[in-house]
Amino acid sequence: MSILVTKDTRVVVQGITGQAGAFHTEKMLEYGTKVVAGVTPGKAGATVHGVPVFGSVQRAVEATGADASVIFVPAAFAYDAMLEAIEVKLPLIVTITEGIPAWDLIRVRRYLEGRPTRLIGPNCPGLTAPEACKLGIIPGYIHRRGGIGVLSRSGTLTYDAVWQLSQAGLGQSTCVGIGGDAVLGSSFTGLLRLFQDDPETEAIVLIGEIGGTEEEEAAAVIKAHVTKPTFAFIAGRMAPKEKRMGHAGAIVSGGRGTAAEKMETLAAAGVTVIDSPAAIGQTVKQTLLRRGVLQK
Repeated sequence: MSILVTKDTRVVVQGITGQAGAFHTEKMLEYGTKVVAGVTPGKAGATVHGVPVFGSVQRAVEATGADASVIFVPAAFAYDAMLEAIEVKLPLIVTITEGIPAWDLIRVRRYLEGRPTRLIGPNCPGLTAPEACKLGIIPGYIHRRGGIGVLSRSGTLTYDAVWQLSQAGLGQSTCVGIGGDAVLGSSFTGLLRLFQDDPETEAIVLIGEIGGTEEEEAAAVIKAHVTKPTFAFIAGRMAPKEKRMGHAGAIVSGGRGTAAEKMETLAAAGVTVIDSPAAIGQTVKQTLLRRGVLQK
């Protein structure tokens, strides 16, 4: 099985009539995802790639039984879009939108407390359960079905790592891009536990980057709770201090959050730390062969 989504997940796309929403809806449908509804206020009754458009998430859920949302609305409206999906108790929301103010995300996080909804993102590529369901913008063709769980803060490195794994003959159980903002809906820690509990996942690849404490917190969870082989690559080893590198969360401040610090902490937790992004696929394959997790 996969984590978070299955082939039966029914998806509503918020912002489906926008350029990005329409384009990626088509790609999700081509992959086999059950996109059953779209939402754009004021455009109820329209269709996009055969998908009916509703004026609100509540009406979309009532009419189609959707149980997950992908959000493509502009940053200025993303806060309201997330709250609307949370209010109808959708189990999963994936927010692709970037540039959402941190204060809006803090308020969303507070609103989520005690509610049955899991938020992935924002500013993320989404997630894929290969051969079952794709939510977001990750290219479908790079995947193959298998036993490697992938967790990443970086969109581009997510694609690269997945492609390397597939080329090495290692399929994925689920691939999740959690996003690169300083405030996120879901962290490495909670998702690591889901992979640990997933019987299909045989090993985990974690892709981190400088800034914040996500990787250090993940190391603590891995050391205490994860028994499956775990690998990590940390981007940003050459980044200068006090300078943000790409993502809002990728900044080394006060001497903390460096790549070296994160790599050392992960290694101490028993994680196989990979030095080069180009070596992810082969390192995972050769290590699992040596440990007997894979058969030659």
